[in-house]
Amino acid sequence: MTSETSAAAQAHFHWRVHQFHGLRPGPRLLVLGAVHGNETAGTRGVERVVAELDRGAYTIERGCVSFVPVANPLAYARGQRAGERNLNRNLRPSAVPQDFEDRVANLLCPLLDAHDALLDLHSFQGGGEAFVMIGPEDNTGTLEPFARAAEETRLARHLGVRRIVDGWLPVYETGVARRRARVPGIGNALDLDPNYGVGTTEYMRSRGGYAMTLECGQHLDPQAPEVAYHAIRQALALLGLAAIALDPPRTDHERLRLVDVVDRLHPEDRFVRAWASFDPVAAGEPIAVRHDGRLLAAAADGYVVFPNDKAEPGHEWYYLAQPSGRELG
Repeated sequence: MTSETSAAAQAHFHWRVHQFHGLRPGPRLLVLGAVHGNETAGTRGVERVVAELDRGAYTIERGCVSFVPVANPLAYARGQRAGERNLNRNLRPSAVPQDFEDRVANLLCPLLDAHDALLDLHSFQGGGEAFVMIGPEDNTGTLEPFARAAEETRLARHLGVRRIVDGWLPVYETGVARRRARVPGIGNALDLDPNYGVGTTEYMRSRGGYAMTLECGQHLDPQAPEVAYHAIRQALALLGLAAIALDPPRTDHERLRLVDVVDRLHPEDRFVRAWASFDPVAAGEPIAVRHDGRLLAAAADGYVVFPNDKAEPGHEWYYLAQPSGRELG
């Protein structure tokens, strides 16, 4: 994008936050929709809950909840994933913002700082079942130290979806290492920086909060907004922010962990078939073919995740997941 395009975008958009405070102290929840502009299920879910609060169907009795129905208004207006870049990568405040998303980040990051918990509502390109992505188990490591896994998994279990996935940042770091090896000497490119894997949830955890990404379904699935709406209400109920009935957690949770990422390297790289997120794949089963005819097969039994037949060369093409032995509490 040119600087003229960025300046025009700034002039035509504002950033909207709906905030409700209870009159008693309590947790502070932030709910985001349309971090990616073509992922509108969260926006619809947020609009529905805000309308219920506005007409007095229930009230926020303690704590605080903030809703951002459209986190990236430029991308949303264009109906595409990003405006000038991916808002959900390299998320941090910028003293000298370079693009539209940097300016959004300068509003979003302080808002994240002011809350305890984040529910970030997304959807995905391929078909498949809704799922929630959570962070690591409690640890004191250098990549993503964390001490609130029990709170995070408790909320994730109550959102109404069956599948719970972790492992994002370690796998992303693996992908970055491969890109660096593949493209030596280009160390300043964003997608060659491990910090580029930091989005809303990773930033929130780095600031002492806890967070999850709810993938509500395929972009155009008419049920996806319902998934978002139900999850928001369950979060309000579980945190005691509103007098809403809390459903018991599901008893059939499937626990998976991302274990690998494969980049697209050429425009003619192609999948062997139309994959949906979490389609099972057996060890040795072909997944994709490089433009030179080289076959990419699964190294072990698992699942294909986030297959993106529109991925640009040099970027993530698909992920692989395997069952996780993690206890959810």
